[in-house]
Amino acid sequence: MTTDMSLFKNLLFPTDFTPHARSALKYAAAFAREENGRVVMFSVQTGKVPANLMTLPERILEAQEKNWLLQLRGQVNELLTDPLFAGLEVEPVIVEGEPADEIAKAVRDYDIDMVTVVTHGRRGLARALFGSTAEEIIAEAPCPVLTIRPPQHDFVHHRGGQTEVRLNRVLLATNFRPSSLAATGVAREMAEAHDAELHAVYVIGDYFEQISVMFPEGGRSALSRMRAEVNERMRHFESEGKGRVRTHVAEGRPYAEIVRLAAELDADLIVIGTTIHASLFGGAPALGSEIERVVRNAPCPVLCVPSGKVVTSLPVLTRQQPVPQPQT
Repeated sequence: MTTDMSLFKNLLFPTDFTPHARSALKYAAAFAREENGRVVMFSVQTGKVPANLMTLPERILEAQEKNWLLQLRGQVNELLTDPLFAGLEVEPVIVEGEPADEIAKAVRDYDIDMVTVVTHGRRGLARALFGSTAEEIIAEAPCPVLTIRPPQHDFVHHRGGQTEVRLNRVLLATNFRPSSLAATGVAREMAEAHDAELHAVYVIGDYFEQISVMFPEGGRSALSRMRAEVNERMRHFESEGKGRVRTHVAEGRPYAEIVRLAAELDADLIVIGTTIHASLFGGAPALGSEIERVVRNAPCPVLCVPSGKVVTSLPVLTRQQPVPQPQT
């Protein structure tokens, strides 16, 4: 690494103790090892778990016919011996509740810098992380969430019995809104820390083309101005990168263009800013549909950075002139 700043030192690793979860474990362990940090191994259960589960005498659990708690404790102890944890500070935490709510609470309680989650599985927490609940975790967690969907392009590698982060290309999806500022800073710092190429993409939404067809004179003029403004902003962004930043402007469906470019570049990581939309019917907060589709279809892990928490000290691109907003 080329920076002293600890970007991701405290990692939260939610697990249901299945092999699927190990994909997220190796990322949590690698980032914690890189920053000399710690991993909070986190399990959410549907039944009540005693706070002193790990130290309760076995006979007490047997007398209470709590065999599932004995099994759970065995799973925790077995996972703690995983070689990926060797030499790391690991804190097991087991709670009762709903995964998204409890993970968001744990982020605050344990001063977590990043959550690593696998977005598919078969049972328990892994099943809960499939589909919409994984997106609830991204929406509710007040820190960056790294989503891993095996089999994907990996940027964590094994060497000498340990894991290390090896980033070559980072793709930042930006729209220059406030929601993308924190993601921009994180992407810049990660690229700088790992001597990686930073690519930034802005997608002009396909509805601009539809407007130009419906309203030829006004629509085409607006689309032309939009293209000129976006290209000028991206040139300015690239000039600030000191030769280490490459920019791309695409037109079409935002998620599809982001996923396409990530595959074309063989990107190791997509970084995207998230904004939260209140549920129409008063339920859990929701992500925008484009972000959900990026997470579900990306050829590499996706780091979702909430606009409310800036975790980097590096400057991000800010300009006084607003740019038209093509993305939702």
